[in-house]
Amino acid sequence: MMNVVELKQEASGGLVKTQRLGNVLRLEMNNPPANALSVAMMQALKEALDATREDPTIRVVIIASATPGKLFSAGHDLKELTLHRADEDRGRAFFARTMKLCAELMQTIVHLPVPVIAEVDGLATAAGCQLVASCDLAMCTDTSTFCTPGVNIGLFCSTPMVALSRNVHRKQAMEMLLTGETIDASTAREFGLINRIMPRQYLNQIVMKYAEVIASKSPLTVKIGKEAFYRQAEMSLQDAYEYTAAVMVENMMARDAEEGIGAFIGKRKPEWTGE
Repeated sequence: MMNVVELKQEASGGLVKTQRLGNVLRLEMNNPPANALSVAMMQALKEALDATREDPTIRVVIIASATPGKLFSAGHDLKELTLHRADEDRGRAFFARTMKLCAELMQTIVHLPVPVIAEVDGLATAAGCQLVASCDLAMCTDTSTFCTPGVNIGLFCSTPMVALSRNVHRKQAMEMLLTGETIDASTAREFGLINRIMPRQYLNQIVMKYAEVIASKSPLTVKIGKEAFYRQAEMSLQDAYEYTAAVMVENMMARDAEEGIGAFIGKRKPEWTGE
């Protein structure tokens, strides 16, 4: 039977609900009504993600909303940002802090040694869309929508553009960024932002199925593969092949690779040690 454990997040003030489901950690954003990525929310998410590095039994992380159906995340907290217009520097220091923290959060997801899945039910806009694009996999309901509407309010979605342009074809990314228009789930999948679309009643079940499949693999192999995927993507073709060839050699030397290949040849189930 799957072990389900609820954990309290005292430090985050309840902004992130944490649930342990076997080897899967579920993080639910709990900042109604819009799950805005305020400084406190981003800090809470980053702390929860960073904590997974200390627990080798966590194999997959899911990021979802605690109030599904309307908003996955509306992005940065514009009211919080606007309040700091009254600062002596017209908010420059606070704006810089906010954008730096956002960049750190997104890079934490990318550099985490375990896969992160976005479970989207509702609207993901601006930095909320950036959050979806930063995750390794993203699955949504058939009523979910996505946009980068900063251009509509005089604030181009420059930081969301980083994650978006690394997931979506350039012209389609520019379409989203220049028009600010909302795209539906089918278009998001066509653009490459989303992996799978499903009715709401099946979302959690299917996301967990994917998470459990990934969690059943060698954690060392998944860690090696995720890191190599993002590193090679930034390299030239020649450098990427040289780098990944070296990664394959090191991976072959791992006990899990020896066990996995032996199990395949022997037609048995492998027993992973993470070594």
